[in-house]
Amino acid sequence: MKKVFGILLALTIALSFSFNSVQVEAASPKVVKFANCKEMNKVYKGGVARSATVKNVGGKTKYKPFVSQAIYDANKKSDRDKDFIACER
Repeated sequence: MKKVFGILLALTIALSFSFNSVQVEAASPKVVKFANCKEMNKVYKGGVARSATVKNVGGKTKYKPFVSQAIYDANKKSDRDKDFIACER
């Protein structure tokens, strides 16, 4: 009985160390503050939307915007029509 308990204890310790050493990092876009819309549109052709549910109020657009709240918030000044899409084209 003591032998089984020792084996179970050793397995438990080994498993806890193996699970604790694994770290998962989520890939997220780097937040960049662009000087103007021309610079932003080189990277994001359709501009940057704050969320996937926002609608364009500035007219017809050619490209679909990239969705990122962090990038939009850093470049909020470039959203001239205040529709939560910066530099839409």
